[in-house]
Amino acid sequence: MLSENMKAIRKSRGLSQEELAVKLNVVRQTISKWEQGLSVPDSDMLISISEVLETSVSTLLGETVIESRVDDLKVISEKLEIINLQLAQRKTTRRKTFHWLLLSLCAVIVIISAVLIALNSPYLGWNYSDPETAIAGVAFHAFEWLFIRLAPIILIGAIVGVIVTRKKV
Repeated sequence: MLSENMKAIRKSRGLSQEELAVKLNVVRQTISKWEQGLSVPDSDMLISISEVLETSVSTLLGETVIESRVDDLKVISEKLEIINLQLAQRKTTRRKTFHWLLLSLCAVIVIISAVLIALNSPYLGWNYSDPETAIAGVAFHAFEWLFIRLAPIILIGAIVGVIVTRKKV
């Protein structure tokens, strides 16, 4: 059991016989003999082996250890599948968020347009002799002027964005 466990644990740690031999200050052939069951290490060496392999002595001497392969294709494919699912879910969430933001932008543009039409530019009749009123009137006029010119372009872009980001069937 020692030979099988030592070999399985060494491989699971990604160590070659040569690397383990260097860490234990022995020759590679000694490691090979231990793993083939042709000889056994003494108690001091067994403790050193357990420290290098980061496992307990009882594990080395105990039941058979199943060799774990770091690069097992099935494990890697399962991890990649999970990552792909997470990325797809994140992409869907972003698309939905962007879709609703564009819909909200369309609604805001329509509401502001309706308010501006309903108000019918009341600032045009204000008395501009007062400086505060003049500044407020100019600010309202500038906002309305800019909104009337940019809103159609932004609205068309938002509608196209809503169509593009709609749920795909």
